[in-house]
Amino acid sequence: MTTAPSKAAIRAEAEALLAAFRAAGAFPVEADLLLPAGTLLDLYGEDIRARAYTTQDPLQGEMMLRPDFTVPVVQAHMQGGADPARYCYLGEVFRRQETRDGRPSEYLQVGFELFDRAAPEAADAEVFALFSRMLAGLSLRSATGDIGILMAAVRGLATTERRRAALLRHIWRPRRFRALLDRFSGRAPVPHARAALLARLSHGSPAALIAEAGPLVGLRDAEEIAERATALIEDASSPPIAAPEAALLYDLLSLQAPAEAALAHLRGITPLLPAIATSVDKFAARLDALRGRGIATDTLPFEASLGRTSLEYYDGFVFSLHGPEGMPPVASGGRYDALTAVLGQGRSIPAVGGVIRPGLVAAIKGGLA
Repeated sequence: MTTAPSKAAIRAEAEALLAAFRAAGAFPVEADLLLPAGTLLDLYGEDIRARAYTTQDPLQGEMMLRPDFTVPVVQAHMQGGADPARYCYLGEVFRRQETRDGRPSEYLQVGFELFDRAAPEAADAEVFALFSRMLAGLSLRSATGDIGILMAAVRGLATTERRRAALLRHIWRPRRFRALLDRFSGRAPVPHARAALLARLSHGSPAALIAEAGPLVGLRDAEEIAERATALIEDASSPPIAAPEAALLYDLLSLQAPAEAALAHLRGITPLLPAIATSVDKFAARLDALRGRGIATDTLPFEASLGRTSLEYYDGFVFSLHGPEGMPPVASGGRYDALTAVLGQGRSIPAVGGVIRPGLVAAIKGGLA
């Protein structure tokens, strides 16, 4: 009977992966186990609470057990790291699990981060090729995508800034994003509760309705509630997103094809959706760089929506490497340029990286998959 890999076997696998990253020129770094919750909440929103372990420190306030390495590594780099730079790391991460499906709440993660402003698309290709080469013996299935194309398409929509902001905020929540797009494009009716509120607002000012409701309960004050009511009224009076424009966005969300075919399709719709032109050019440059590293881009899978359920800092190229059905991704990563700007307090640098789960690598090698 085959047994799960021991902690010693997983640790040995992790050390071997770390050594491979070091051989690729990465400098090994450490990261604190406890991280300030405020930083993570600012980056990910309140949703991170459902996935992270939190605790209260009498001096430092709310803290979280490390849910991933990227944020602390970026913080450390932006405080004075070399430019360009590449880092690697090995350690535990902690994720709360809501169901008893065997997924661990604590596991080892090995990762690689590359900071380089000279040629971002070449850096994307280098990282993907490195991960693919390191895991080549496991017969994993590759998946690639580009969050940047979808974000560019949303930013280019001919609608209100408030609606564009709402769609961008929920890109990482596919169901919520789809519901908003359906409503903004007129494909779905206004929810009953919202329609009832709008009907009441149409017969009185927000201030009058707040006064009528009685004492305030909750965290929002009267001014915030009035601002929200005004925003609802403005949104209700805004025309829907034009049907052809909405159709192109729906098409983009469902795009799945080999990378070269996906590029041809994107080139075809760019004249109708010109906001994506720069992102599509970057996609083409990345494919050139991938071919230069021996990746068969004519068969490389591409999904425009890949990465939309990951941690919310990817804003460009994304990838994952998958084992047997039902197993979490063995490796995943992508580009997160905007994160460096947020943590760099005005300074930024293009960055891309990824992580590998050595426990899954050991399990596949041991025949558990």
